[in-house]
Amino acid sequence: MKAKAKRGKQLPEHVNAALAKRKGPVSRFAALHFRHFNAAALMDAAKGYETHLKKGGRMLVTLAGAMSTAELGISLAEMIRRGKIHGIVCTGANLEEDLFNLVAHDYYERVPHYRHLTPRDEEALLARHMNRVTDTCIPESEAMRRIEAAVLKLWKAADKAGKRYFPHEFLCQVIREGTLKSKYQIDPRNSWLAAASEKRIPIWVPGWEDSTLGNMYAGHCISGNVRNVHTVRTGIEYMTTLASWYLASARQLRDGNGSIGFFQIGGGIAGDFPICVVPMLEQDLRRKDVPRWGYFCQISDSTTSYGSYSGAVPNEKITWGKLSGSTPRFIIESDATIAAPLVFAWVLGH
Repeated sequence: MKAKAKRGKQLPEHVNAALAKRKGPVSRFAALHFRHFNAAALMDAAKGYETHLKKGGRMLVTLAGAMSTAELGISLAEMIRRGKIHGIVCTGANLEEDLFNLVAHDYYERVPHYRHLTPRDEEALLARHMNRVTDTCIPESEAMRRIEAAVLKLWKAADKAGKRYFPHEFLCQVIREGTLKSKYQIDPRNSWLAAASEKRIPIWVPGWEDSTLGNMYAGHCISGNVRNVHTVRTGIEYMTTLASWYLASARQLRDGNGSIGFFQIGGGIAGDFPICVVPMLEQDLRRKDVPRWGYFCQISDSTTSYGSYSGAVPNEKITWGKLSGSTPRFIIESDATIAAPLVFAWVLGH
């Protein structure tokens, strides 16, 4: 009987229950119910995230898809403010859509029957200037044009002064100056960009040109409102600052047991751009003793497939010099709007 009891304590559900004992109801629910398949992968990834931080590690989080329109900021902002995230890499869409939601949330429209819309229905939304992202329509006038008007002033001022800034720096300036504060329609505690701006954590936005504000900026360069197209700094410059951050962070962590982790939501450029900084430093710059990422997790609904980066298993990254054979690696094949808040809830102790 004693032997059986001892073996029983090692069962995953017993381990998880013990870890969740001092956490809140969401974590205790996950510990009880999430035992197999993607649910178990989620638990393993969440525990790994927590262990990584306890060892003194730092975490970079990448955002693809439309996570800001999905209002992931509700949990992501708290993670940032609680010191559980130390850097963000996101698409231009996720950067701007967090701010769109901040100033125009009440004008958004949800379309729960989006799967049944006809082309004529879609044209009717276009005629009303309601841009659809799955089941959510973003209002052009209240969201996009409102932010365009605010940031255009900053673009023009920087252009006139001969100064250059990154895309996220212009939007953080809008937040810090409070020019749109009277227009806020959600609690800024639920804005991840506001949280990142407050905490001054670094942000990188590769491929910003592929975004609504990026298109608007190109238009203003063509029209002559902005004369120097390089007033907004580029993706290559983002990579150089990422390299500096990675090396500086690695030096700071070298004396302890900590490392830099990589938590990837979705695939695409938001994930591929930053993870490549390690092989770039090691293979292209020939730097020695460049540590590889010390934790890796990807949440993706892209199934494992041939030639798909989003569907590539983490082991593939070992062959590119991004991860080492000993790096804790996790993949959660699920909808990130469901999985990410649950992982964050565990890390936050909810």
